[in-house]
Order: sequence, then C-alpha cells, then structure tokens
Amino acid sequence: MAKWPLFPVTVVGSWPRPAALLKARKRKDPALAALEDEATLAAIRAQEEAGVDIVADGEQRRDNFCSFVAERLEGMRLLSMADLLEHVEDKAAFENLLSALDVPAFAIRNATVTGPLARRRPLALDDYRFARAHTDRPIKVALPGPYLLSRSSWVKSLSGEAYPTRDALADDVVRILREEIAELAEAGADMIQLDEPVLTEVAFAGKSETHTFMCGALAAKASPTEELELAVDLVNRVFEGIEGPVRGVHVCRGNWSQDEGVLLEGGYDALLPYLKRMRIDQFALEYATPRAGPVEALRELPDSVTLGFGVVNPRTEEIESPEAIAARAREAVAVLGPERIFLNPDCGFATFCDRPVNSADIASRKLKALVEAAALLRRG
Repeated sequence: MAKWPLFPVTVVGSWPRPAALLKARKRKDPALAALEDEATLAAIRAQEEAGVDIVADGEQRRDNFCSFVAERLEGMRLLSMADLLEHVEDKAAFENLLSALDVPAFAIRNATVTGPLARRRPLALDDYRFARAHTDRPIKVALPGPYLLSRSSWVKSLSGEAYPTRDALADDVVRILREEIAELAEAGADMIQLDEPVLTEVAFAGKSETHTFMCGALAAKASPTEELELAVDLVNRVFEGIEGPVRGVHVCRGNWSQDEGVLLEGGYDALLPYLKRMRIDQFALEYATPRAGPVEALRELPDSVTLGFGVVNPRTEEIESPEAIAARAREAVAVLGPERIFLNPDCGFATFCDRPVNSADIASRKLKALVEAAALLRRG
C-alpha cells in the first residue's frame, strides 16, 4: 500500500509561532525549549486536524527558514542586514536591495560564515525525532539548500580567512548537509526538501531593475548561467546515493511580505533546463498567483519527477474554495497526470518567525480547503 493517497496534501514547512514563544526567544527565557515543544505539537495537531497527509513540525525551533543553522553550526554568526552593510563589497547595490524589501533591515538576520564549519548539533534530526514521536503520519523535513547556504553566508571580509572562495565553502556545506540527510534517512524521514528559493532571483537577473530576494544576494558574482550550473551541481552532490526519503527541492519567489508587488515575477521556463538535470524526486513550486506563469512549462520535467503544486497563497486572508483549488490542480493534471501531483501552499506561513505572512487560524482553514479539494479530485 502506498504511503499516501492520490493527490496527497502537504505543507512547505513553516507555521506561525505563538506570541509566547516569540517573546521567550527574544528574552532567552529558560522555558524556551518547553514552549518550542508545545508550539511544535500545536502545529502538528493543526495539520492533522485539517487532514494533511504529510506533515511538518512547523519549524517552531527556527528563527527563519535558513538562518537557524547559525545556532547549530560552529563557524557561523547571525548578523542583521544592517550589520552586513558594513561588510559587503558593493554597498550601493546592497542598499538598493534593502530599500526594495518591504522589511526593516534589522528585522532579517542572516547566518554568516566567520570560521570553519562543523555541526555543533544536528540541523533537523532532533526536530524530526520529536515530531516522529508525536504523529503517525508521514513527515517532511525542510533544510536550506546548498546553493542558498553557500551564496548567502559567504561574505569575503568575514568568511575569507576560513574559506578563501565561495566554492571552498560550498564543499563544506555539501558535506554537512549530506551528513544530516544520511542521518534523517536512516531515522526514517519520509520526505527531505531542500529550499532553494533564490534560484528565481538568479533566473530573473536582468529582467528587473532591483532584485528583492531576502538574504540571498550577497555572494553572487558569476553570470546567471554559471550560478545555476553551480546550483545543479550542489543539489546533485548533496543527494547523491541518498535512498529512502522522497528527495525534493522547493523553489518560490520570496515569502516575506503580503505585498505581492515586491515579490519576484516570472515563469519557471528559464529555470527548467537546470531543474530537469537535478537528480531528485519532487519539485515543490508555487503556482497560486499569476506571477508563476503557465503550468504548461512543466511538461519538460522528467517523467520520474512529481510536483508539489503550490495552489493556495499563504500570504492572503482569502480562503480559496475547494472547487477553485481543484480546478487549478486539474491544469497540472492535464500536463503531468494525476499520479504526479501533490497539493501544497505556495510556501510556508511564517518564513520569518517575527514576520508571519498569516495567522495559524487562516493557515488551518487554507489547509482544510486543500484537503477538501483533494477529496474532490479523488472522486473525479
């Protein structure tokens, strides 16, 4: 029997954090760990009650989707965007990026390499084990991807002594991710997702006057083609030889603001020549807004690859109707077939812990609509 039914419903990763947890994290409260446990259980219960087939722990122990690694790796520091302005080489370009973001510069913190990397503790293994002990449903584990990590965390004046080049850092990032993923696979994780959202910023370089992607515009110096070739190589190296879990990659266009006007726009067409060379099992892509372009572009994906179809917008208060979700999903079915379609939101509901894009109540209602849409599709 398959692990999940036709049109399985899942999430991308993050869930809104309770106010008490956010306050405790800021105060470094001794009760923080207990509050994280409590919030994780609430996130899992909300997904189960909505009927989600493949759950996540909600990333309640993370300050955001990628910078949390600074707390778990030796050789990293958390620096705000304002702090980094002192160290980046192209200050004018960086200031332009900050001004385009609908976020204060102090509100986003970036994991920055300052010494040789080593795992102080697991990145996600302990979190997975906690979730596994509290749900009988399949579990997805999200990790920042190797391209994102090596690009956003290397700043020459801070990282150069330990890693003279970004390529040298990338080798260590691949090693650390492989160690983590091998342990997750052995522990029984059902899906492992690498988050590589900044690939869209690379693909659209030159198409807009400002690039607005969070935490991801620090170290890119090569041409877009060279950057995308590097991303393919790094993802393939991380997953090489890993068996057991569904190996996925998530690519979106930014998820830090409810203002759609500041988020990146463009179809996946420019990325497809590179995506289809990634040796993985699933792409989780956003298609809930017109910014994503036509679904037909995905016809080029290899037959062995499934699609995590982003079909509800995590940033709006409107609850999409199950009928509208099902109708949109049928567009993907027409391109890839029903067996290859998973249903999920475009992205997480709280990429940054201090700046969720929605409330837990609305997130739950959106997931219920996804589950109802999956039931309609199965009956159809």
